[in-house]
Amino acid sequence: MSGRPLPCSPKEIGSLFLFEKLLPEQLGRLCSEGRVEGFEPGPVYTEGDPATCFYVMLEGTVVLSRRVGGDDVEVTRTSQRGVYAGAMQAYIGDRVRQVYNNSMRVTEPTRFFVLPADTFASIMQEWFPMAVHLLEGLFFGAKSTQAAIGQRERLLALGSLSAGLTHELNNPAAAAVRATATLRERVAKMRHKLAVIAEGPFSRDQLANLIDLQERTAERVAKAPSLTPLEAADREDALTDWLEDHGIDHGWQLAPTFVQAGLDAGWLEQVAAAVDEEILPGAVAWLNYTVETELLMDEIADSTTRISHLVDAAKQYSQLDRAPYQVADVHELLDSTLLMLSGKIGPRIKVVKEYDLTLPRIPSYPAELNQVWTNLVDNAVCAMDGAGGDGTLTVRTGRHDDRLLVEFRDTGPGVPAEIRDRIFDPFFTTKPVGQGTGLGLDISWRIVVNKHHGSLRVESVPGDTRFQVLLPLTAAETGATPPGRTAGDTPLTSEEPA
Repeated sequence: MSGRPLPCSPKEIGSLFLFEKLLPEQLGRLCSEGRVEGFEPGPVYTEGDPATCFYVMLEGTVVLSRRVGGDDVEVTRTSQRGVYAGAMQAYIGDRVRQVYNNSMRVTEPTRFFVLPADTFASIMQEWFPMAVHLLEGLFFGAKSTQAAIGQRERLLALGSLSAGLTHELNNPAAAAVRATATLRERVAKMRHKLAVIAEGPFSRDQLANLIDLQERTAERVAKAPSLTPLEAADREDALTDWLEDHGIDHGWQLAPTFVQAGLDAGWLEQVAAAVDEEILPGAVAWLNYTVETELLMDEIADSTTRISHLVDAAKQYSQLDRAPYQVADVHELLDSTLLMLSGKIGPRIKVVKEYDLTLPRIPSYPAELNQVWTNLVDNAVCAMDGAGGDGTLTVRTGRHDDRLLVEFRDTGPGVPAEIRDRIFDPFFTTKPVGQGTGLGLDISWRIVVNKHHGSLRVESVPGDTRFQVLLPLTAAETGATPPGRTAGDTPLTSEEPA
C-alpha cells in the first residue's frame, strides 16, 4: 500500500540514527531516489507479499504482527523514531525469496522514509561493500550453521530413538528365541511320550479319548482367563491337592502350568472320567506337554506380534512409506513417538494419556509433527531426570476453540521465569554441554508456527510445566505448502536494540 507523497528533507533524514554518519551528498541521493510517505491509520504492507520497500519511521506509531492460524498476533508496537522494517535483506537479491515476513500497520498518522528494495540493495553494495559481504556471510553462515546443527539434532534424536527401539525389539526377540528352544525340547518329549502311549495297553477308544481331550485342552488354553496373583495361588493349591489325591507325582510342578492354561479341578475331573485310573498319570503328563506347547506357541506369537507392532510404530514415526503432507490422526503419531521413546523414558517416569478420541484427523506433515513430539517429550524427560528421575508425563489432546490442542505436562522443576522468553531462541539451552544443541524448541516452533500455522506456548510453575501445541483443524488454515522463513523482513529495530 502506498501512502501520500511528502517532501523529503536531507537534514531530517540525516537526524535518524541509521543515517547520521552519511555525507551530505549521500543524504541528497537518499532523498532523490527514495521518498517520504504519510500513512493514515491502517495497513502498510501484508505478510507474504513481495518485499518491495525498506521503511524507516520518521514519526508516528507502528505495529508489526504475524499470522498464526487464522489470527494476526502482535509482535512489536513502538513509537521510537528511526525504527526500520521491510526489505531488510534486499542486498542478497534473488538468492532468497524476498517477501514480508510480518504485516505492518500504523495506529496514528505516520510518516516513513521509503527506499525501493532495488535502490536499497544497490546503495548498500556501492557504499558499504565490505559490510554487505560481512552481512551476507553472517546470513548464509547462520543458515548453514543452523542447518548443520539441526542435522546433528536430528542425528542425536535418531541415535536415542535407535537405542530405544533396539532395546524394545531385543526383549520380545529374546523371549521368542527362549520360547522356541523350550518348545523344541517339549516337542521332543511329546514324541517320546507318544511312543510310550503307542506301546502301552491303550484301546482304540482310550486313544480316541486322549486325542479328544488334547484338542479340548488346547482350545481351553486359548481362552484362559486372566487371574489375580491371589486367585492363581488358590487354584494352584486346589490343583496340587487334586493331583496328589489321584496319585500323580510332582503335582506341585504341574499345577502352575495348568492354572496358567485356565485348567481347574473340574476340568481334571473330566479327564479322570474319560480314561481308566491306571492310565490317568500318563494322560495328565500327556496333557501337560500339550499345555506347555500351546503356552510356548502363544509366547512366540505374542513376541513376534510385539516385534511387528514395534516395526509398524517405527514406520509410523518415520513416515518413510507415506506422503509428506497428508491427513493424519495425531493420536497415532503420539503413540508411535511414545513407543519409540519408551527406552529413554524408562520405568521411573509414569506416562499418562488423556486423549480426546472424538478429535478429527487433521491435514499436516506427520513426520515433522513427530519431531515436535520427540523434542517436547525429550525435554520433559530430561527435566524430570534432573529432578531425581521420578515423575509423571501427561500427554493430553482436546479441542481448544477451533483448533486441536496437544499438551505435554511434566512434573519437573519448571522453566524459570527469567529464561521463559528465551527458550524458543536458536542455540539457547539449559542442558549440560554435549547434551543439547539449543535447537530442539526452535525447530519445533518453526514446524508448528511456520509450517502448520499453529502456535506453541509454555506455561510453567515448579512441578507443573505444560507445553501446548495448537494446530488448525482444516487444510484452509494449515496450507498445503509450507511458507518457511524467508529473508524479506525482520522485527523493527531501534537505536538501542535489545
